[in-house]
Amino acid sequence: MSDQFSLVPAMRFPEAANEASALELGRFLEQTDGVAKCEHLFDLLSDFARNFDCPWIAYGTLAPDQKGLKPARGDPAVMLNYPHEWQERYFEMGYDKIDPTFKRSRRRTSAFRWREVYNDASTTDDERRFFDEAATFGLRSGISVPLHDPDGSLAIMNFAQARDGEFQNTTISYLQLAAVHFHLRLAKSANSSSIEEIPDLSPRERECILWTAKGKSSWEIGKIIGISINTVNFHVKNAMRKMNTASRTTAAIKAIKFGIIEL
Repeated sequence: MSDQFSLVPAMRFPEAANEASALELGRFLEQTDGVAKCEHLFDLLSDFARNFDCPWIAYGTLAPDQKGLKPARGDPAVMLNYPHEWQERYFEMGYDKIDPTFKRSRRRTSAFRWREVYNDASTTDDERRFFDEAATFGLRSGISVPLHDPDGSLAIMNFAQARDGEFQNTTISYLQLAAVHFHLRLAKSANSSSIEEIPDLSPRERECILWTAKGKSSWEIGKIIGISINTVNFHVKNAMRKMNTASRTTAAIKAIKFGIIEL
């Protein structure tokens, strides 16, 4: 996919706020260390998301032939804290069959804003009506994070705000990293007997993954460390292979977990 080697474009974010977000992410990673219960992990992620004015989150898996968020065999159940009225309306109207975030998530590897989907020329009137009605129940803006696994399975994490406004690029970066970590923790809990070795990354691979974790694109990383975009992508791809991940975001969060990099 064309965006496989680009996270979300970085924004010039105030340094103090950026440091605070990094601290919150570090705290979230520490709090989830050793946690096995899905509900506890979900609660910790909910607390983390509120730091970014996102009171509502939702997570679920999609089988290859599924259109709606329903549990796939062996995967955790759908978990969400959306307003109950909206949950009832969602299934009453069959929105799980037309939710446009699912269709977009199958084609994307990085997080995207709901506004992007709403304004896309390919989005139908019914799909826009879905977003309009969600807003009447308080979910006025949001992002979706596709979570693709190497075996082809897909999960989706949604973060929603109660206000209109633009999600800052750095906010999306941290929410995406937290979502990937949550997804990996669930997988580890489901298969706690597996022991994963810490991969041996080269200094350049660590450097590229570090800047990836900070939300920098391949072009920006190349400018920062003085190498070409193709060379950046080469090192990132090697890191992904060594850590057995399908995306650079997952590689970044694994590198943080293993202590290979520090934000």
